[in-house]
Amino acid sequence: MRRLIDRLAAGERLTEAEYAALVTGFTPELAQYAAALADDARKKIYGNRIFVRGLIEVGNRCKNDCYYCGIRRSNATVPRYCLTPEEILGCCAEGHALGFRTFVLQGGEGCLSLETVCGLVRRIKRDYPDCAVTLSLGEFPTEAYRAMREAGADRYLLRHETADPAHYRRLHPASMSFENRMRCLRDLKALGFQTGCGFMVGSPFQTPQSLAKDLKFIEGFQPEMCGIGPFLPQKDTPFGAYPGGSGELTCFLLSLLRLMHPHMLIPATTALGTVDPHGREKGILAGANVVMPNLSPTSERKKYALYDHKICTGDESAQCIACMRARMASIGFAVTVDRGDIIL
Repeated sequence: MRRLIDRLAAGERLTEAEYAALVTGFTPELAQYAAALADDARKKIYGNRIFVRGLIEVGNRCKNDCYYCGIRRSNATVPRYCLTPEEILGCCAEGHALGFRTFVLQGGEGCLSLETVCGLVRRIKRDYPDCAVTLSLGEFPTEAYRAMREAGADRYLLRHETADPAHYRRLHPASMSFENRMRCLRDLKALGFQTGCGFMVGSPFQTPQSLAKDLKFIEGFQPEMCGIGPFLPQKDTPFGAYPGGSGELTCFLLSLLRLMHPHMLIPATTALGTVDPHGREKGILAGANVVMPNLSPTSERKKYALYDHKICTGDESAQCIACMRARMASIGFAVTVDRGDIIL
């Protein structure tokens, strides 16, 4: 197995079967070996810098009904909200004062109209020309993505969730299409967005072969960003009784992603910090180089409940950036709040 990891670190492409072998052959010792190589690869490009993004969860209204998601349309137990443009701009003002130079607008699909999104992007880029704007608002037609790009959006995050079409169909209702998700990602790349994808680790019905397809897809697609995190159940969804994913396996896969594409921007996700109190630190040590503290109004954070027990106070809060700096410094890294663009 180490030989496969050495080949990955040397810039070789692996077959899908070889990626599956790495997943099935996962051990703590193998993960430690991969993490050391990934850490070295990341430091050669980014040094010990960790980029921080200001996350604004703009609303939890969603037209989709994904079986794993706590804000799915059919979940009648979640109190819904959608921030006004003024509230979103207020979050940006607070974030800019705190030093943030990237804002991530994330929300349920259909929560904000295209006109509102484009207006917000233009306003943010006008008021804060030194900042990058990242959108994570789901699937849109090609022309809608084009309008967002022309308004000034720099990046777009759209997790593909699984690159296995059969697995995708078991995670989503028939109204959602694997082919359309992939079309969206291709569109985003073609339009010049810094494009991010990603997947869950340990989602229901996932196999090592499914994860191998994810790794092979990312190898070929070459996104600028890739976010992965352990699956965490939400009690009011069809998958509420399923076990959560492994933080250890997630970190191992983070290392493989770093070795596959050393320049990629890879977050240590909130889900990783939820499954393990030291999860984000472990993710950074495994090769991640981004964290996304929350700039959303504190009154709304618990309502954006994608999964149960999501951390909503403490170091994930943008207001506690000093705490985040201390935690990263304790493992030898320095938080930087500049735009944090990919270095190629």
